[in-house]
Amino acid sequence: MEQPIGPLSSFDYDLLVVGAGSGGQAVAKEAVGFNKRVLVIDPVTPFSEATTSVLGWSSVTMATVRKLLHRASQLGQDIQDSQKYGWRFKETASHSWEGLSDALLGHAESCVLGVRRDLTECGAAYLRAGWEMLAPHVVEVTDTDGRKSRLSVGTLVIDPGERPRYPGVPGDREHCVTSNELFSRPCPPGRTLVVGGSPEGVECAGFLAGLGHEVTLMLPTSDLLPGFDLKMSQKIENHMLVHGVHFLYEHTLSKVEQIGAQDGGVSAAALLGPLGGLRAPGGLRASLLSRDGPATQEDFDTVLLAAGIEASTSNIGLERVGVKCSPDGRVLVNKLDQTSVDHIYCLSSSSSSSSSSSSSSGLGPHCPSPVLRARSGRLLAHRLYGGPTPLCDYSNIPLVLFTPLEYSACGLSEERANATFGEANIEVYHSYYWPLEWTVPPRDKNSCYVKVICHVPDQERVVGLHLMGPHAGDIVQGFSAAMTCGLTKRQLDATAGQQPTAAQVLTSLTVTQRESEAMMVRGNC
Repeated sequence: MEQPIGPLSSFDYDLLVVGAGSGGQAVAKEAVGFNKRVLVIDPVTPFSEATTSVLGWSSVTMATVRKLLHRASQLGQDIQDSQKYGWRFKETASHSWEGLSDALLGHAESCVLGVRRDLTECGAAYLRAGWEMLAPHVVEVTDTDGRKSRLSVGTLVIDPGERPRYPGVPGDREHCVTSNELFSRPCPPGRTLVVGGSPEGVECAGFLAGLGHEVTLMLPTSDLLPGFDLKMSQKIENHMLVHGVHFLYEHTLSKVEQIGAQDGGVSAAALLGPLGGLRAPGGLRASLLSRDGPATQEDFDTVLLAAGIEASTSNIGLERVGVKCSPDGRVLVNKLDQTSVDHIYCLSSSSSSSSSSSSSSGLGPHCPSPVLRARSGRLLAHRLYGGPTPLCDYSNIPLVLFTPLEYSACGLSEERANATFGEANIEVYHSYYWPLEWTVPPRDKNSCYVKVICHVPDQERVVGLHLMGPHAGDIVQGFSAAMTCGLTKRQLDATAGQQPTAAQVLTSLTVTQRESEAMMVRGNC
C-alpha cells in the first residue's frame, strides 16, 4: 500500500473513499482538511473481458477525452474550411489513428498520475486495488500484485462511477468494444456499427464519421437520445444524416461473430482504412433483429456497444452489509447521500434518490458533470465533519453533448416544461443562426439553432435554454448562472449582445415557436 498510515484509533482509517473521480477526490481532500485519516481506493477493474488495459480512468478523464475526440473530428472540417481562408498545403492531409490513440492515452495517463499526486500531496493515502465489503466496517483490498489485506474504516463513501452496459448476446464481450476502450485499439475502427442511441453512442458515431469512417448507428426505437428534448434530438439526427452517418431504426443486436477474409468478410483491399491507416485483419458479422421485418446479417470491422451505462456496484459486498440498491444496481440514498447503513454514503450517478437524481433537471438521463460531483463531495465532507451544510443543488444543471454539432442545454426540456407548468403557460422563443466563421467556406447555413423556454405566469422566467452550434457548452455555461439567479426573458432581451459572436443570438430572440408553426400552416414559410 502506498503511504501507509498507522492505526491511531479503533479504525485503520477514519474515512475510506472508493473511487478517484471528481466526487471522490473532493470528499477526500476536504476530509483531510478536518484532520481525518483518509484512504482513497481507485478500483482496478478491466473495462471488459476483451481488453486488459486498466487505467483507472475517472469521470473527469473520460469527460476530457470526449471533448478531445470531438475536436479531433472537427479538425478535418477545419482543414477543408481553411482553404477558403487562403491556406494552401503542399501535401494532402491524412489522419493517423495511431497518433490520435497515443495522444489520448497519454492524456488519460497524465490525468491518472495527476489525481494520484494531488491526493498524496494533500495527505490522503492512495491505492489502486480491488475491494469488497466483508463487514459493516471491514473491507478487503486486493492490490495489483494480488496481495490481499483487511482494513477497518469508520466511514465509507462510494463513488465508483459507471461501466458500459452489455446487451447479453453471444459475442458481445468477446468481439465488441465500448467507448471506453475504442481509442486504445492500435488500428482504425473502419466500418463501424454503433449499437444504441445513448449520448455515448451519438458522440462516438459523430466523431468516427468526422474522421472519415463509415458509421451505422443502430437504434432499438425510432427515437435518438430518448429522454432528451425531442426537437433538439431531431435536429441532431438531421445534422448527422446530412454529414454521412447512416441510421438503422427499430433494430436490436442478437449475435456477433468473427469472420475472416476467406469467409467472405473483409478483403485484403479493405484492410486499408478510409484515410490510409491499417485495419485489424478479419471482420465481424452482426446478426440484427428488426421489430417488424426478418432477421438480417451485416459485416463490419468494429461493433461498438453504446446502449447505456450501469452503476459499478455489483460484486463488492454491499448486500452483505445491508446496503440497499435499486433494481438497476444504483445505491439507494437519502437527501444527505446516506445509504441504508448509517456510516456508508454514495455519491453521484452510482446512487439514486428523489433529491439527487441525475435526471431531475429534465434534460435527459445524463449524469451530473464532474464539477457538480466535486461540489457534492465537498458538501458531504462538511456534513460529515464540519456541521450543518446546505445540500447540493441539482436544478439548472448544464449539460453538453459533443455531437457532430455541439449541443448544450440548461434547465428543462420542452416536454418537461409543458408537463410541469402546462403547455398554455409555456412560451418558446427560437431561431436558427449562421456562425460568422461558417459564412466564408460557406457551409451548414441552417444547422445551428437556439431555443429559450419561458414560464409565462412567472414574468416569463427562463426555465430551459438549448443551443446547438459551435462552442455551445462554453456559451451555455454563463447563461446557466443567470438562470440560477432567476433570469427572465425581459432581462435576457436587455442583455447587450457581443458582436460578432454566436452567443449574441440569445439576446435577440423575438419569434416564438407558436408563431413559426402558424406561419407554416398558412404556407408563409
